[in-house]
Order: sequence, then structure tokens, then C-alpha cells
Amino acid sequence: MTSAPRPPHPGAPFPDISVPKLGGGELALGKPERAGDWRLLVVYRGKHCPLCHRYLAGLQELAARAEEIGVALAAVSGDPEPKARAFVDETGVTFPVGYDLSLEQMQALGLYVSDPRSPQETDRPFPEPAVFVVNGDGAVQILDLSNAPFARPDLAALLNGIAFVREKDYPIRGRRLP
Repeated sequence: MTSAPRPPHPGAPFPDISVPKLGGGELALGKPERAGDWRLLVVYRGKHCPLCHRYLAGLQELAARAEEIGVALAAVSGDPEPKARAFVDETGVTFPVGYDLSLEQMQALGLYVSDPRSPQETDRPFPEPAVFVVNGDGAVQILDLSNAPFARPDLAALLNGIAFVREKDYPIRGRRLP
């Protein structure tokens, strides 16, 4: 049995990880483009995952709300560029999407990783879903990791929660492990 992944602890700095970004350049996963913004990063399984298509298309529908509350959206997967590009074309997302997340980077984020069930599914190990909210100080404010495609936070509720946290200066929760 392998040990469970260790995600960045709530309140700790988000790891300094960058990946190639569709359209060129690099995507710094925990850093929004504009000062003062927060980052909502969705780690998705890859083009092969129909639930990921629906989840990120749903996030795209909430992009205006995210912008309104100062939250920069981004997504990343372990897919190579052609698959990531096809995924974006199919979902219509306009926020930054990174690709080629390595196994080492997945480990640094504490992600659960699965092997493909068949070559038809995909051709490499891939991350299971995760959501990270990084505050303006670069610290992990909220995180949600899953080991299966079926358990993911409700994105509208999450954005409403982020708005509450920012408005009320609500503290980072869950800093202590049992």
C-alpha cells in the first residue's frame, strides 16, 4: 500500500508550480494574473473524462461571478497539449488552462493519481479531481481532493463561500490535523 498524498496544508503557501499554458507561456498554478485577486484552480482528470467536461463548462458559466468577487479561474491536467486543446475546444472554456502536469507536480499537490483502465481511456497516469483556492497572500485558503470523478464541490456554492470569506475576513479553517 502506498502512502496517501500530502496536499499543501491550509494556510501554507501554495507550491510554486508552473506548467505550459494553452496559447503560449506558462501558467503559475497558484498565482492569479492580477494583484489582489485570488485563484480558484481546478485540477481535472483529462479529456477522456465526461464529468470533467461538464464540470469545467459549468465553471465557465460562473466566470462572470468569479470576476465580480476577484477570483481568477484556471484549470490544469496531465494531458499533453493536443488533448488539452481539444478539451478546451469541446468545453468552450476561456480561462487559462495548463497542461502536462507531471507526476512529481501531482505529488507536490497531494493529488490522487490513477492509471488508465485501457489505452482507449488515455495513455498515461492522470490526476483525480481537486480544487484549490489560493488567497491573495499565496496561501491555501480552501482545498478539496477526490480520489474519484464523482465527488467534487458545487462550484456556485464555492464561489459564494469565497465571497463570504473575503467580505467577512473569515479565517482559514482546518489548520489542525487530528
